[in-house]
Amino acid sequence: MLDGVSLDQLRTFIAVADEKSFSAAGRRLRRAQSVVSQTMANLEGQLGVKLFDRGAARQPVLTDQGRALLSDARAVAVDVDALKARAKNLAGGLEPELSVAVDVMFPLAPLTAAVAAFQPEFPSTLLNFEVESSAVVEPVFDGRCVVGLVGSWSRLPPNIAHEPLLTVRAPTIVSPRHPLATYHAPIPATVQAGHIQLIHMDPADVSPSRVSAIQSGRFWRLSHLGSKLAFLRAGLGYGCLPLHVIEADLASGALVQIVLEDAPPEGFVMVMSAINRTDSPPGPAGRWFMERLKQVVAEQRKESSIGAARFRSSIIEQQPRRS
Repeated sequence: MLDGVSLDQLRTFIAVADEKSFSAAGRRLRRAQSVVSQTMANLEGQLGVKLFDRGAARQPVLTDQGRALLSDARAVAVDVDALKARAKNLAGGLEPELSVAVDVMFPLAPLTAAVAAFQPEFPSTLLNFEVESSAVVEPVFDGRCVVGLVGSWSRLPPNIAHEPLLTVRAPTIVSPRHPLATYHAPIPATVQAGHIQLIHMDPADVSPSRVSAIQSGRFWRLSHLGSKLAFLRAGLGYGCLPLHVIEADLASGALVQIVLEDAPPEGFVMVMSAINRTDSPPGPAGRWFMERLKQVVAEQRKESSIGAARFRSSIIEQQPRRS
């Protein structure tokens, strides 16, 4: 019976153990709860041991045997992913098309620079970009995209590798005509509650990290970043947007930054990472694109640091010297 144990059963076992719920494991694997439950029952029958205690507790609890076998199941899954990745690398071959899923919060400057360098290097490889409001992990998980550029609010499945690229600061802003713009001190939560918060969120994304961004009992959810920016400019509410999106508005006075009592003074900081499936890594063109993107980010970060240092030096030089 042990020869009939499949990798699919082991991945289901790992998902149930991680999620501590058959229904949550089903959502993660995109399967019905009944299928997950039956898969676990079949695996337990083949192994001859009880992996989960399905007693009075509402959630399945690992038995001692289940805990002992879980690490082995994880090791098998990792080894198989490594085998697939190595086989793909050995097979070689240039991708005819490179599909990349991009979170709309990702800065366009480094992305554009990387694409400009990619085009002459791989003229026969077509580029396909899916710009998403927040649901970037799904097209990579499903295999529609090889690479994803995703924010730190997204929950990554175990078979998704990630590498941090850059950070994005998102200050809280309002129109200068908005009542909150008159506050010169951190705004208490009781005051925030009387105003509409504008939330940028994909309708399909209800992850805890995204829901926790809601700070007011009165909020409007917008799935389009441009709509949120237009609503903020019109004074319809307050909210956060990436600094690179609103720099011109802050400089012109079309928007002003406010500080909330229960939020970081400089705004929220988001880590943007490159992701890919561990069992289906990028090919030559995809690897080149990711390396080039990392190089562009490093170069722009260095230029930004030099510019900031020069700005600080000029401010110091302008200050009157004490006699």
